[in-house]
Amino acid sequence: MTDAASRGDGGRHQDDAGRGAIDMIIHLAREGAAEGMTLRDIRDHLDERGFGLMILILSIPCLVPALYGVPQVLGVPLLLLAGQMLVGRQEPWLPARVLDRRVPASWLKRMADFADNRLRWTERLSRARLKAFAHGPAEQAAAFFMIVATLTIVLPLTNTVPSVGLALMAAGLIQRDGLFVLAGIAVAAGWALFLGLMVTGVVLGAGWAAGFAGLLPG
Repeated sequence: MTDAASRGDGGRHQDDAGRGAIDMIIHLAREGAAEGMTLRDIRDHLDERGFGLMILILSIPCLVPALYGVPQVLGVPLLLLAGQMLVGRQEPWLPARVLDRRVPASWLKRMADFADNRLRWTERLSRARLKAFAHGPAEQAAAFFMIVATLTIVLPLTNTVPSVGLALMAAGLIQRDGLFVLAGIAVAAGWALFLGLMVTGVVLGAGWAAGFAGLLPG
């Protein structure tokens, strides 16, 4: 197939909608094996599943436990993408400055290897079911919890659990699997609740300790 034939209007590639998300990530790694790819290149390789695929691709590096730096950088495009889903935008948009950021070939390869070795089970278990929870208003609900998950991803050393929730929601939207979407929402909401209770406990504990110290004789 010629390069021209592989592209649609505006120079965008026409992705094979039958290709699974993991195979799509592997395909991107092969395409960018020489010089890497910009986020614009990645976006232009995606089909109508663009939101789910881009969010899944960006969430994979954040799955590494206790990672610092990468989640904080990737949190910006994740928030932008989830925010657009929340307001009902049909195609992903990112600022040119973000789109022109280049993902190194080594990152693409590691991401593809991780997805192939660790996330292949999502495609084996996922299938179209409970579709009412995977499209329409349910996509906007998932987008809200994607924002919640991303806000907890960027906190230091708390990235893995919410990234799992984010990946489950993204995979569910790609496969139209409402069960995966609901599982991802449960993970994101549960983790946010856990962190909230932890912070509340620390604040209340500190107040109690300060009050108790004030009762001690000087």
